Amino acid sequence: MPSTLRTFAPMISVEGLKVEFGVKPLFSNASFVINDRDRVALVGKNGAGKSTLLKILCGEQQPTAGVVAIPNDTTIGYLPQVMNLRDTTTVREEAQKAFSDIRSMQERIDRMNRELSERTDYESDEYLSLVERFTQEHERYMMMGAENYEAEIERTLVGLGFRRTDFDRPTNEFSGGWRMRIELAKILLRHPDVLLLDEPTNHLDIESIQWLEQFLSQSAKAVVLVSHDRAFINNVTNRTLEISCGNIIDYKVKYDDYVQLRAERREQQLRAYENQQKEMADMRAFIERFRYQATKAVQVQQKIKQLEKIVPIEIDEIDRSAMRLKFPPCLRSGDYPVICDGVGKNYGAHEVFSDVTFTLKRGEKVAFVGRNGEGKSTLVKCIMGEIPFTGQLKIGHNVQIGYFAQNQAQLLEENLTVFETIDNVAKGDVRLRINDILGAFMFGGENADKRVKVLSGGERSRLAMIKLLLEPVNLLILDEPTNHLDMQSKDVLKEAIRAFDGTAIIVSHDREFLDGLVSKVFEFGGGRVREHLGGIYDWLRSSHHDGNVDPDVSIDERLRNNKSRQTTEEKTASDKKSSATAYAERKEMQRRKSRLEKAVKAAEDKIALLESRISEMDHLLSLPEHATDMKLIDEYTQITQQLNEENDHWLELSEELEGLTD
Repeated sequence: MPSTLRTFAPMISVEGLKVEFGVKPLFSNASFVINDRDRVALVGKNGAGKSTLLKILCGEQQPTAGVVAIPNDTTIGYLPQVMNLRDTTTVREEAQKAFSDIRSMQERIDRMNRELSERTDYESDEYLSLVERFTQEHERYMMMGAENYEAEIERTLVGLGFRRTDFDRPTNEFSGGWRMRIELAKILLRHPDVLLLDEPTNHLDIESIQWLEQFLSQSAKAVVLVSHDRAFINNVTNRTLEISCGNIIDYKVKYDDYVQLRAERREQQLRAYENQQKEMADMRAFIERFRYQATKAVQVQQKIKQLEKIVPIEIDEIDRSAMRLKFPPCLRSGDYPVICDGVGKNYGAHEVFSDVTFTLKRGEKVAFVGRNGEGKSTLVKCIMGEIPFTGQLKIGHNVQIGYFAQNQAQLLEENLTVFETIDNVAKGDVRLRINDILGAFMFGGENADKRVKVLSGGERSRLAMIKLLLEPVNLLILDEPTNHLDMQSKDVLKEAIRAFDGTAIIVSHDREFLDGLVSKVFEFGGGRVREHLGGIYDWLRSSHHDGNVDPDVSIDERLRNNKSRQTTEEKTASDKKSSATAYAERKEMQRRKSRLEKAVKAAEDKIALLESRISEMDHLLSLPEHATDMKLIDEYTQITQQLNEENDHWLELSEELEGLTD
C-alpha cells in the first residue's frame, strides 16, 4: 500500500488508560491506537473489562485516568449488548433515521425548488443567490449518493434477515432480538469511521452473520468488536487486543494465531515466574540463615531491600478449555429416538412448516439451522410435546430427554447457591470435581457461593447448562446453547457432546461450535425442512451452489474452504483421473489462482487509495472555502465513479478466484 496512506492520524489514540472498580483496577497504563482499516477483536475472560473499554472508547463512560484522543471529525458507531429500544415507528422509518442529515438536505432542496418555481424575479440578486444555493446543495446531495439511500436501506435490512414484507410493519411487533437487528442496521447505514460492536452476532442467524462478516470486511473503515463466535472474529479481524491480569496486550494477528502466540507467551511467563520464585526463595533463605550474624548484616539488609523491590510476575489466567466433562451413564434408547412423519404446525393462517418427515438414529448428532422465525424452536417444542401439531411424531423406546431452552434458567431454585445447585444433581466421582466444572463455566472462586436469585440472565443460562450436563439422559435437545458461553466454556461443552453416546439435536448459529460436531443438518426455510448429509460447512457450500443462499454471503467459502470436506462426487471424479493429468491440472490451477490473488490484492490496494482520496476530499468539501470549488467537485465525481468501477472489478476477480477455490 502506498506510503501516503500512512500519514493520516489515528482514528482513536489511547494513552495511559486506567479503570478502577474497587481495590484492584480492571486494567492500568493501557496504550494503543486504532487506525483506518483496523479490524480488532477485543478478548478476555468475562468480567475482564471488554464492554467497559468499548463504553470508554465511545465516550459513554470515563476512565479513572488516562487519555482517549479522538479527532473532531471522526464518527463512532456503538452497538451495546443491551439497548433501550422504542416502538413508535415502522422498520423502514426506523432505518431511515440513519440518513436524517440527507433527509434534512432533501427537504431543504425541495423547499428551494418550490420557491424557484413560484418566483418570477429572475434577474434579482435574491433569485440568483437562491439559484446558487440550490445548485450547491443539490450537487452535495448527489455526491453523497443520496438518491440511492433507500436501496442501501433495503440491502442492509435484507442482509440482516428481514423480509421486504417486514419493512412497513411496526417495530413493536418484533422480538427484542429483531429490534436489535434494526439498531445494528442503523449503525451500519451511517458508515461511521469506527464501529464498536459488543456481541453483534447474539441475535443473528448463520446467513445474517455471513452477510455481516462481508460488510465489515469490505465496507467498514475501522472495527473493534467483542464476540465469542470464533468463526466470526477469525473471518473479520486482523488484530487482537487481550485484556489479561489488568493489562491490555496488542497482538497484530487474527484470533487463531493469537491463541498460539498467547500459549507461547504464557509458557514464557511461567518460566519467568518459576525463576523469580526460586530467586525469592534463595533470598529468604539467605536472610533467615544470616539474620543474626553481625558480619553479614549489610548483605542481609541488601537482600531485604532487593526482595521488597521485586514486582511479582503475574501469569495469565489458566485456560480451562482442556478440561473434559462426560455425561453420566444412561439407559440405552431405542434405535430411532425421534420419527417425524408429515409433521406440520400452523398459527391461524400462518403456516410455520408442513410435511416434515425424517428419522433420527440413535447416536446421531444433528443441527437445526435457518433464519430466525422459520420454525426451529417450534419443531423442538413439538418433539417435547409442549405444543399441538399435525401429522405423526413418535418418541422412541426408553428415550430420556434433556432439554435446554432459552427460558431454562427461569426454572432454577433461586434460594440455592451456585455450588448447591450443581451438588444436588452431581453423582459419584463428579462431586469431587464440582469446583473445576464451575470454573470451566466461569463460576470459579467466590462466584460459586452466589445465590441463584442474584445471577444475571447469562449466568443463569450457564448454570442451567451445567445442570443439564450432569443429568443421565440419552436424547439432548439444545436450543441456542452457546449464547452466554465464552470460548473456553463452549470448548468444554462441545467435547462433552462429542463424547456423548446418546442422540443430540442442536439449534445453533455458531458455525465453529457445530463444525466437527454434527453429521447431519436440517435446514428450515419457506415452510419446509430439508435434510442435508454432512457437517455445517458442507451444508453452507451446498446451499450456496444450489442457489438457496444469496451469493453475497459466501465469505465462508473463501475464508474457510480448507476446513470443508470433499463431497463423494468430487472424490469419485478425482479417483478416475490419472495421476499425471491430475498433477498438470493442479499446477495450472495454482498458476491461475496465484495470478488472480495478485490481481485481487492490486484491486484492493487501488480501492484503499481511492477511498483515502475521497476521505480527503470529503474533508475539503466540508470547508466553506471549497464548497463551490467545481474543479474539486468534478474530481470527486470522477474518483467516485472510478471507485465504483474498481469495486465491480474486484467483485468479478473475487468470484473467479472463489470458483477456483471451490
